[in-house]
Amino acid sequence: MIEETETIEEFLARCSADVEEAVRKAAAAEILPRFRRLAAHEVDRKSGPHDLVTDADRLAELRLTEDLGALLPGSVVVGEEAVHANPAVYEALQGDDPVWIVDPVDGTRQFVHGDDGFCTLVALAHRGAVIASWTYAPAREQFATAVRGQGAHLDGQRLFAGPPAPGRDLVVATSHPDYTTDEQKRALRALWTDGLAPRPCGSAGLEYLAVARGEVDAVAFSWEAAWDHAAGLLLVEEAGGAHLTLSGEPFRVTGGNALPFTAARDAATARRVADLLRTAS
Repeated sequence: MIEETETIEEFLARCSADVEEAVRKAAAAEILPRFRRLAAHEVDRKSGPHDLVTDADRLAELRLTEDLGALLPGSVVVGEEAVHANPAVYEALQGDDPVWIVDPVDGTRQFVHGDDGFCTLVALAHRGAVIASWTYAPAREQFATAVRGQGAHLDGQRLFAGPPAPGRDLVVATSHPDYTTDEQKRALRALWTDGLAPRPCGSAGLEYLAVARGEVDAVAFSWEAAWDHAAGLLLVEEAGGAHLTLSGEPFRVTGGNALPFTAARDAATARRVADLLRTAS
C-alpha cells in the first residue's frame, strides 16, 4: 500500500517484489493450469478468427486487477479484456491517477495452440510515462523487469542490448500478416530490402524481450494498444535501445502515434528502420 506522502518511485522501491509476486501468482493460478489443457468452451473469438480470448485471459486479468489495485490504492487498471468489454476504460491512460497496464496473456494464439511463446505483461504508468514493467513468460520460467532510470533485468541479470554486429542483415519482427490491413502491409513492405531480414512477430512482449537481450535487432508494429507495448518499450529503453514513430518521436502509450513505429536495440537501428517505414507512408 502506498503511503500518503510517498512517491510512486518510493512505492516501487518497497513493493516491486510484491508486484512480481502478484504476477507469478496470477499465472500459477489461472494460466499455467490451462496451458495445453484448454477445453473448447474456454476459448472464444473477439473481433475475428485470429483474435482469441480464453478463460485464462479473463480470470488472470481479474485476479491482477484486484491484487494490483490493493497494492496501490488510488490506482486504476487498464486491461485488455476490460477494455474489450468497455472501451471507455482506456481513457484512464489520459488521467492523473497511476495506471496499471495489463495484458494477462500476450500471445493468446500461441497459448491456445500449446506453444510456450506467451507471457503476462504489466506496466505501471503515471501521466503518460511508463515507470516500471514486468514481463513474465511462465512456461519458459523467464521474468524480466525494468524501472525507469534503473535498468532492465532478466531473472536478476542486467540486460544490455548493444548495437547489431556489423555486416549482417538486421532481424526485424513485424506485425503479423494476419493482423494487418492492406495499407499496413504496404507500409511494412519497405522493410523487405537489402540488409534487413523481416519476419512475422509472435508475442509482442517476448519480441521486445528479444530486442532487449540483443537477440532481435528491431520490431516494427502497426497498432498501438498500450497493453501490448508499454512493458516491452520500457524494457528496451532500459536495456539501451530506442523507439520511434513515423513522426520521429518516441511512442506514446496514451495514443495518437504516427504508425507504424519501431523499437530497436540501439538508436541508430531505430532511425534506420523508421526511415524505411517513412518512405512507404
